[in-house]
Amino acid sequence: MLSLPLVAGIGLTALVTSFLSGLFGMAGGMVLMGILLMLLPVSSAMLLHGITQMTSNGWRAWLWRRHVEWRIVAKFFLGGAVAVGLFALVGYVPDKAVSLIVLGLSPYVAFAVPERWAPNVVRRGHATLAGMLCMGIQLIAGISGPLLDVFFVKSGLTRQSIVATKATVQVFGHLFKVVYFGSIIAGSTSESVEVVATLLSIAMAVVGTNLSRRVLDAMTDTQFRAWSQRVVMLTGGVYLGQGMMLLVR
Repeated sequence: MLSLPLVAGIGLTALVTSFLSGLFGMAGGMVLMGILLMLLPVSSAMLLHGITQMTSNGWRAWLWRRHVEWRIVAKFFLGGAVAVGLFALVGYVPDKAVSLIVLGLSPYVAFAVPERWAPNVVRRGHATLAGMLCMGIQLIAGISGPLLDVFFVKSGLTRQSIVATKATVQVFGHLFKVVYFGSIIAGSTSESVEVVATLLSIAMAVVGTNLSRRVLDAMTDTQFRAWSQRVVMLTGGVYLGQGMMLLVR
């Protein structure tokens, strides 16, 4: 059973990271995943993260629903379903060190892709490919925001459309993750996710997302892209270091 301070800490973390997610579309989920991996077993961390981020992204998608590109969402869903099916065949659950290392490396790998080679989510087949790749990474590291962002770099969409469409596709991504790890926990006697921590995280996710809306409106597209990169690169470096430390122990 989680202690009261730990439950409160998880709730506060959900609030802050949902604000970041609402602002940048990806940074908050990355921060939350790393913290949960440090506090909980991998499957429990994945499940609680998925529930929280599904709420955060769902509320964000609703707030910006006029800007959602639904054709991209449908193709991403198809690719994600294929990836989940492949993972389900082997029932893979990553080691905590592996999750942290992949989590930490993801923004560096994503930003290392030369802009001229960057895929474009509006091109034929690219959204489906994004669904397959991002869902695979999500089941290993818990998040796929930095990789997903690569597919939007050359899309020509506004910051509102990027945030809205990414939020919508990530609702389905986290839903897949919740179902996948939820089924694993359901068959386990050693792992669970407490109701109080879950409900508090859901509530804080909605509050944090609402708080971010005015700030996003006030930002320019240039500021949005610059700060997104800074936050995820710094966070990635921290988690990469933590994962390497766990690996060599």
